[in-house]
Amino acid sequence: MSDALEYLVKARPDAIKPYFTFLRESGKHLDPRTRDLISVITKVAVQTENGFRQYLTRALRNGASANEVLDALLMAFPVLGLAKVVWAVEILLDMDIPEFHPELLDAREEWHDVIAVADLPDDEITYCEADERSLFVYRLGDDIRVYDSRCPHQVTNIPHLALQEGRLTCPKHNWVFDIKSGECVEKGNRPLTHFKHKVENGRLHVFW
Repeated sequence: MSDALEYLVKARPDAIKPYFTFLRESGKHLDPRTRDLISVITKVAVQTENGFRQYLTRALRNGASANEVLDALLMAFPVLGLAKVVWAVEILLDMDIPEFHPELLDAREEWHDVIAVADLPDDEITYCEADERSLFVYRLGDDIRVYDSRCPHQVTNIPHLALQEGRLTCPKHNWVFDIKSGECVEKGNRPLTHFKHKVENGRLHVFW
Protein backbone atom coordinates (compact mmCIF):
# COMPACT_ATOMS: atom_id res chain seq x y z
CA MET A 1 0.00 0.00 0.00
CA SER A 2 1.30 3.46 -0.87
CA ASP A 3 1.99 6.10 1.80
CA ALA A 4 -0.94 8.14 0.44
CA LEU A 5 -3.40 5.24 0.83
CA GLU A 6 -2.11 4.47 4.31
CA TYR A 7 -2.74 8.11 5.20
CA LEU A 8 -6.30 8.00 3.85
CA VAL A 9 -7.04 4.78 5.75
CA LYS A 10 -6.01 6.56 8.95
CA ALA A 11 -7.57 9.93 8.13
CA ARG A 12 -10.85 8.74 6.58
CA PRO A 13 -11.33 5.09 7.59
CA ASP A 14 -15.12 5.17 7.18
CA ALA A 15 -14.74 6.19 3.56
CA ILE A 16 -11.73 4.13 2.47
CA LYS A 17 -12.15 0.80 4.29
CA PRO A 18 -15.50 -0.05 2.60
CA TYR A 19 -13.77 0.49 -0.74
CA PHE A 20 -11.12 -2.13 0.07
CA THR A 21 -13.85 -4.47 1.33
CA PHE A 22 -15.63 -4.05 -2.01
CA LEU A 23 -12.45 -4.91 -3.92
CA ARG A 24 -11.86 -8.04 -1.84
CA GLU A 25 -15.44 -9.24 -2.17
CA SER A 26 -15.69 -8.53 -5.89
CA GLY A 27 -12.67 -10.71 -6.58
CA LYS A 28 -13.06 -13.44 -3.96
CA HIS A 29 -13.73 -16.15 -6.57
CA LEU A 30 -10.52 -15.35 -8.47
CA ASP A 31 -7.12 -16.75 -7.62
CA PRO A 32 -4.63 -14.07 -6.43
CA ARG A 33 -2.61 -14.11 -9.65
CA THR A 34 -5.64 -13.47 -11.87
CA ARG A 35 -6.97 -10.79 -9.55
CA ASP A 36 -3.59 -9.04 -9.56
CA LEU A 37 -3.34 -9.19 -13.36
CA ILE A 38 -6.76 -7.56 -13.62
CA SER A 39 -5.61 -4.88 -11.17
CA VAL A 40 -2.52 -4.29 -13.33
CA ILE A 41 -4.75 -3.62 -16.33
CA THR A 42 -7.02 -1.25 -14.39
CA LYS A 43 -3.97 0.76 -13.27
CA VAL A 44 -2.83 1.01 -16.88
CA ALA A 45 -6.32 2.10 -17.93
CA VAL A 46 -6.20 5.08 -15.55
CA GLN A 47 -2.43 5.48 -15.95
CA THR A 48 -1.59 5.36 -12.26
CA GLU A 49 2.14 4.66 -12.21
CA ASN A 50 2.53 3.84 -8.50
CA GLY A 51 -0.49 1.55 -8.65
CA PHE A 52 0.85 -0.16 -11.76
CA ARG A 53 4.22 -0.77 -10.12
CA GLN A 54 2.56 -2.02 -6.93
CA TYR A 55 0.20 -4.50 -8.58
CA LEU A 56 2.79 -5.63 -11.12
CA THR A 57 5.10 -6.53 -8.24
CA ARG A 58 2.25 -8.27 -6.44
CA ALA A 59 1.29 -10.26 -9.55
CA LEU A 60 4.87 -11.47 -9.99
CA ARG A 61 5.08 -12.37 -6.30
CA ASN A 62 1.86 -14.40 -6.62
CA GLY A 63 3.24 -16.45 -9.49
CA ALA A 64 2.48 -14.50 -12.67
CA SER A 65 5.20 -14.79 -15.30
CA ALA A 66 6.56 -11.93 -17.39
CA ASN A 67 4.88 -13.48 -20.45
CA GLU A 68 1.52 -13.55 -18.65
CA VAL A 69 1.83 -9.85 -17.79
CA LEU A 70 2.67 -8.97 -21.40
CA ASP A 71 -0.19 -11.16 -22.68
CA ALA A 72 -2.62 -9.45 -20.29
CA LEU A 73 -1.54 -6.04 -21.59
CA LEU A 74 -1.87 -7.09 -25.22
CA MET A 75 -5.22 -8.84 -24.65
CA ALA A 76 -6.50 -5.55 -23.19
CA PHE A 77 -5.21 -3.62 -26.22
CA PRO A 78 -8.70 -3.07 -27.74
CA VAL A 79 -9.77 -1.28 -24.54
CA LEU A 80 -6.50 0.36 -23.51
CA GLY A 81 -5.26 1.48 -26.92
CA LEU A 82 -1.66 1.64 -28.11
CA ALA A 83 -0.70 4.76 -26.13
CA LYS A 84 -1.52 3.21 -22.75
CA VAL A 85 0.12 -0.12 -23.58
CA VAL A 86 3.29 1.76 -24.58
CA TRP A 87 3.04 3.82 -21.37
CA ALA A 88 3.02 0.59 -19.32
CA VAL A 89 5.90 -0.95 -21.27
CA GLU A 90 8.00 2.18 -20.75
CA ILE A 91 7.55 1.75 -16.98
CA LEU A 92 8.49 -1.93 -17.32
CA LEU A 93 11.67 -0.94 -19.14
CA ASP A 94 12.46 1.61 -16.45
CA MET A 95 12.02 -1.05 -13.75
CA ASP A 96 14.52 -3.25 -15.62
CA ILE A 97 13.20 -6.52 -14.19
CA PRO A 98 15.39 -9.41 -15.41
CA GLU A 99 12.41 -11.66 -16.19
CA PHE A 100 11.21 -9.13 -18.79
CA HIS A 101 14.48 -9.06 -20.72
CA PRO A 102 13.65 -10.47 -24.19
CA GLU A 103 16.32 -13.16 -23.98
CA LEU A 104 14.90 -14.40 -20.65
CA LEU A 105 11.17 -14.35 -21.40
CA ASP A 106 11.05 -18.06 -22.21
CA ALA A 107 13.87 -19.13 -19.89
CA ARG A 108 13.15 -22.03 -17.55
CA GLU A 109 14.21 -22.05 -13.93
CA GLU A 110 17.60 -23.71 -13.60
CA TRP A 111 20.82 -23.78 -11.60
CA HIS A 112 23.33 -20.97 -12.28
CA ASP A 113 27.04 -21.12 -11.52
CA VAL A 114 27.73 -17.95 -9.52
CA ILE A 115 31.06 -17.91 -7.67
CA ALA A 116 33.75 -20.05 -6.04
CA VAL A 117 32.96 -20.60 -2.36
CA ALA A 118 36.61 -19.78 -1.58
CA ASP A 119 35.94 -16.27 -2.88
CA LEU A 120 33.21 -15.70 -0.27
CA PRO A 121 34.80 -14.16 2.85
CA ASP A 122 33.53 -15.65 6.11
CA ASP A 123 30.93 -13.60 8.03
CA GLU A 124 30.75 -11.05 5.23
CA ILE A 125 28.33 -10.10 2.46
CA THR A 126 29.44 -10.48 -1.14
CA TYR A 127 27.76 -8.76 -4.08
CA CYS A 128 27.65 -10.96 -7.18
CA GLU A 129 26.35 -10.69 -10.72
CA ALA A 130 25.45 -13.75 -12.78
CA ASP A 131 23.31 -14.31 -15.87
CA GLU A 132 21.43 -10.99 -15.85
CA ARG A 133 20.83 -11.04 -12.09
CA SER A 134 22.47 -9.34 -9.10
CA LEU A 135 22.74 -11.15 -5.77
CA PHE A 136 23.83 -10.60 -2.19
CA VAL A 137 25.51 -13.66 -0.66
CA TYR A 138 26.13 -14.02 3.07
CA ARG A 139 28.44 -16.76 4.28
CA LEU A 140 29.05 -17.86 7.88
CA GLY A 141 31.17 -21.00 7.86
CA ASP A 142 29.24 -23.61 5.91
CA ASP A 143 26.00 -21.61 6.14
CA ILE A 144 25.36 -19.66 2.94
CA ARG A 145 22.36 -17.46 2.21
CA VAL A 146 21.61 -15.96 -1.20
CA TYR A 147 19.27 -13.00 -1.70
CA ASP A 148 17.96 -11.20 -4.77
CA SER A 149 19.19 -7.62 -5.01
CA ARG A 150 15.64 -6.56 -5.94
CA CYS A 151 13.54 -4.89 -3.27
CA PRO A 152 10.30 -6.85 -2.71
CA HIS A 153 8.33 -3.60 -2.64
CA GLN A 154 8.54 -2.41 -6.27
CA VAL A 155 11.35 -4.62 -7.62
CA THR A 156 13.86 -1.75 -7.41
CA ASN A 157 17.42 -3.00 -7.89
CA ILE A 158 19.36 -2.18 -4.71
CA PRO A 159 23.01 -1.35 -5.50
CA HIS A 160 25.83 -2.82 -3.46
CA LEU A 161 26.77 0.68 -2.31
CA ALA A 162 23.49 0.70 -0.33
CA LEU A 163 24.96 -1.92 2.02
CA GLN A 164 26.32 -0.51 5.28
CA GLU A 165 27.15 -2.48 8.42
CA GLY A 166 24.97 -5.42 7.45
CA ARG A 167 21.95 -3.28 6.58
CA LEU A 168 20.72 -2.87 3.02
CA THR A 169 18.59 0.21 2.26
CA CYS A 170 16.47 0.46 -0.88
CA PRO A 171 17.12 3.91 -2.40
CA LYS A 172 13.55 4.34 -3.64
CA HIS A 173 11.33 4.05 -0.53
CA ASN A 174 13.94 3.43 2.19
CA TRP A 175 12.97 -0.12 3.08
CA VAL A 176 15.81 -1.45 5.26
CA PHE A 177 16.87 -5.11 5.37
CA ASP A 178 19.10 -7.13 7.66
CA ILE A 179 21.24 -8.77 4.99
CA LYS A 180 22.18 -11.69 7.26
CA SER A 181 18.57 -12.78 7.75
CA GLY A 182 16.93 -11.09 4.77
CA GLU A 183 14.23 -9.64 7.04
CA CYS A 184 12.90 -6.12 6.54
CA VAL A 185 13.67 -4.21 9.73
CA GLU A 186 12.46 -0.71 8.87
CA LYS A 187 9.67 0.87 6.81
CA GLY A 188 8.42 -2.22 4.94
CA ASN A 189 6.97 -5.60 5.84
CA ARG A 190 8.36 -8.17 3.37
CA PRO A 191 11.76 -9.90 3.38
CA LEU A 192 14.26 -10.07 0.54
CA THR A 193 13.67 -12.87 -1.94
CA HIS A 194 15.74 -15.89 -0.89
CA PHE A 195 17.16 -18.24 -3.53
CA LYS A 196 17.89 -21.94 -3.21
CA HIS A 197 21.55 -22.83 -3.58
CA LYS A 198 23.94 -25.76 -3.58
CA VAL A 199 27.71 -26.20 -3.56
CA GLU A 200 29.32 -28.45 -6.15
CA ASN A 201 33.06 -28.84 -6.75
CA GLY A 202 33.76 -25.84 -4.57
CA ARG A 203 31.42 -23.51 -6.48
CA LEU A 204 28.15 -21.88 -5.45
CA HIS A 205 25.18 -22.66 -7.70
CA VAL A 206 21.92 -20.71 -7.32
CA PHE A 207 18.47 -21.67 -8.61
CA TRP A 208 16.15 -19.21 -10.33
